[in-house]
Amino acid sequence: MKKAITLFLCLLGYGVVFAQVPTRINIKGTAIDSSNSVMPFATVMLLTPKDSTLVNFGRTDEKGAFEFRNVKNIGYLLKISSVGYLPLQQDVKPSDKAINDLGNLKLKPIAQELMEVVIRTAKAPLSIKGDTIEYNAASFKVPPGSTVEDLLRKLPGVQIDQEGNIKAQGQDVKKVTVDGKQFFGTDPKLATKNLPAEAITKIQVFNDKTEQSKVTGIDDGKKEKTMNLELKESFKKGGFGKVTVAGGTDQRGEFKGNYNKFDSKQQFAFIGNLNNTNQGGISWDDYQDFKGSSAFNWGDDADFGFSSGRRFIYFGEEDEGVSISPSGGGNRNRGFSTNGSAGLNYNYDTKKTKFTSSYYYNQSRTVLDSYAFRKTFLQNNESFDTRDSSNRVNFSGNHRVNLRFQKELDSLNTLIVISNSRFTDANNSYGSTQNYLRNSLLSSTTDIDNNGAKNSFGTVNSAIYRHKFKKKGRSFALSAGYNMNQADANARQISLNNFYNSTTVNEAIKNIRQLNNTNSITNQYKASALFVEPLSKKFFLETFYNTSLQISTVNRNVDSIFVKDEKETYGVVNELSRAYNNEIRYNRIGTSLRYSYKGLNLAGGLAWQHYLLKGEFINNKLTQAKGIVSRNFSAFAPNVSLNYDLKNNRYLYSEYNVSIQEPSVRDLQPIVDNSNPRYISEGNPNLLPQVTNSVSFGFNKFDPATFINLYTGFSYDTYKNQVIYNQTIDENLITRTKPVNITGGWSTGPYFGFGFPLKKTKATMNLNGNMFFSKNLTYINSVLNNTNNDNYNISMRLDLTPSDVFTFYGSASFGISNTKYSINTAQNQQVFNNNFGGEMNVKFPKGIYFNTKFNYRVYKNDRFGFDQKIPLMNMSVYKIVGKAQKAEIRFTAYDIFKRNLGVTQSASQNYVSQEQIQTLSRYFMLSFTYNMRGVKAQMRKRNSWD
Repeated sequence: MKKAITLFLCLLGYGVVFAQVPTRINIKGTAIDSSNSVMPFATVMLLTPKDSTLVNFGRTDEKGAFEFRNVKNIGYLLKISSVGYLPLQQDVKPSDKAINDLGNLKLKPIAQELMEVVIRTAKAPLSIKGDTIEYNAASFKVPPGSTVEDLLRKLPGVQIDQEGNIKAQGQDVKKVTVDGKQFFGTDPKLATKNLPAEAITKIQVFNDKTEQSKVTGIDDGKKEKTMNLELKESFKKGGFGKVTVAGGTDQRGEFKGNYNKFDSKQQFAFIGNLNNTNQGGISWDDYQDFKGSSAFNWGDDADFGFSSGRRFIYFGEEDEGVSISPSGGGNRNRGFSTNGSAGLNYNYDTKKTKFTSSYYYNQSRTVLDSYAFRKTFLQNNESFDTRDSSNRVNFSGNHRVNLRFQKELDSLNTLIVISNSRFTDANNSYGSTQNYLRNSLLSSTTDIDNNGAKNSFGTVNSAIYRHKFKKKGRSFALSAGYNMNQADANARQISLNNFYNSTTVNEAIKNIRQLNNTNSITNQYKASALFVEPLSKKFFLETFYNTSLQISTVNRNVDSIFVKDEKETYGVVNELSRAYNNEIRYNRIGTSLRYSYKGLNLAGGLAWQHYLLKGEFINNKLTQAKGIVSRNFSAFAPNVSLNYDLKNNRYLYSEYNVSIQEPSVRDLQPIVDNSNPRYISEGNPNLLPQVTNSVSFGFNKFDPATFINLYTGFSYDTYKNQVIYNQTIDENLITRTKPVNITGGWSTGPYFGFGFPLKKTKATMNLNGNMFFSKNLTYINSVLNNTNNDNYNISMRLDLTPSDVFTFYGSASFGISNTKYSINTAQNQQVFNNNFGGEMNVKFPKGIYFNTKFNYRVYKNDRFGFDQKIPLMNMSVYKIVGKAQKAEIRFTAYDIFKRNLGVTQSASQNYVSQEQIQTLSRYFMLSFTYNMRGVKAQMRKRNSWD
């Protein structure tokens, strides 16, 4: 009995003692150096002793103090690092107190100890050096065979959306480099989607200088978020890459692969893809840089001077401009496409010579079967409906070559040569049955059977010479450029139009059988000069001059097709044929004064620019001149900008500018286009350049200790001589459009973003939103229509990465668009576009992995009874096989609910439209992937020590 009582009292005593030990505690301390001075802004991390997994992190404050609050009362490994000091590593044992004060923790300078001892420390998952964050890739586990994109999803402060776009510290990542070198131009996705995660040792995120500040040597305060991928040394020896082969139901298949070989001076990469699963080679956004549009970035396009004061030229895929734009790329929600692509990238980089090059070919054949509904609003609360069932078959093949050469001639002189070229071969067919209804009664019908082909060539070239004088800050730059675009297109247009209860329709409109051949060529010659003079250490004067000459020649020949005894004969249609020559001469001279000191950049400038538009057109090349166009336009373009680095990763920026955009060559051509006889367009040779006044400001903040990021901003634009398209709709519902100038339109809106960790390294929440309000003007049958659009959008994203066994990424976006019309208020409407998505990854025993993606789209417009809900789900399970862990077998089910449908709806100007396109639905795929280097090293358990 006494023994039982004694045992009971002992257990009770242990229980009381155990109950007094807290389960969660605060850990704090102070970082000092060898002279006992405090060390502000040092990086502090809590790691698990077993495998160095990151538990929490932060930075010391201005007094060198740090504190981790409400952490589990277990053993930890504490690591403190700072530039110029040896990392401090210390075991932290469980504490019997609520606050575990580690006291002063002393770091030793590298200069004293580096040659005396060998330090064995736990690998630091990340380090913070000013505005640069460096991640140790080995500290963030991803499934075998993962790409860099998968690895980035695990990094604190980095977000990847469903399209693969990257945000870091709340800002868009504009450029991804590999070992500091460009990879297929500056397109981030080509690196993140193709390079294996196992090849990367470090990821650095930092704010890079703009091209302008690199040329002038003056910090303009503008930053470009950049990410650098540092390769493991083992991957710089020999090549690496992988190949995937897949086959599935409904005769679906895919082949893709990549191969890379890098060293300290050279990079070589190959990527390829072939499929009939709607997986396009590269989309429009993916190609913004690689396709050659990087030639239009400041410094590359060689148009010196403050940005936005220069008029913007969009070199489109049409005949009117110099084009380096894509014609391919698949969309999984639009039609059925077969796609192929292949690309080569080669870089050579030394201290004085940098050469980057890439070649890319992509082709796509797409079949689109669609049904579209459109309601067009007229004056006096009238309207008519269009119902269109159509079939399109489009093919496009594109070759692109991009070259950039930079040579440091000596310490003061640099030469840069850039050349981007594109060749496109395309053909298409279009068949459509259209019904036009007024007051629910059939008014007319149109049957269209068109086909055509086009090939085009474009090249954009510039050379930049820059010289730095011995006087610090003084520099001079000179550039020259030549751009060219040539196109040859032909089309066969057949349409049969029936108009009921109408006797006023021209017979030429009722039955159209035409051949249309258009040849065009545009040449542009340009030059720029820039001189920078330092007035003092803080003030700089920048003077610039730009000039260009653009010459466009268009020959458009239209023939009528006559069929007799099953034979075709042709006759020229003079009223539709045109030969057109156009010249646009442009000159701009300006100066700006910049103040740059301690992060504050304030600049104000004024430019004078002059346009001379000259043109001559005739009915066809065999007749004499019929019309001449001659327009002069001059304007002053001011620019004021403020960029302020408030330190500690806080940035404030604001800008006011006036931009001027001349009309496109197509809009200037007095050519009638009746390829769709129900929508006939004609150019206007009397157009004036459009003037846009823009005001914007914003604020960004990122706290590297808490990984909380915040950004907010606002913009306001007004338009003078805005180019809009007047519409004249006759009693037969034939719409004729013509571009004209109008003043009074505007657009404005605020935006914000807020990201914060719910639990560091485990869960992150990001909230984003914007509002956009605009006023658009157009004339409908000579009556001015004001269309006001109010758009509200908010989105949120939750990233859960608790372990390498389970991850979840969820997102939701809500969009509301209110549209109001002045000429037909009864048709005012509200459109909802909502999207919900999620992705889950689970690791099961024996190396089996499971992935599922779910997307739920909601389209709603109560005014017209449109309510579409589309749930989409894909699932896959895969396993790494083989002793060398080099192969993967994966089974994937696409669109399990068989609900995939391409749906779009929009409201603009005087109409609302809805379109549904049949697209690739449920199918199953089995794939085999072979990794040339294997993936075993990626998944091995990390040691706690280097």
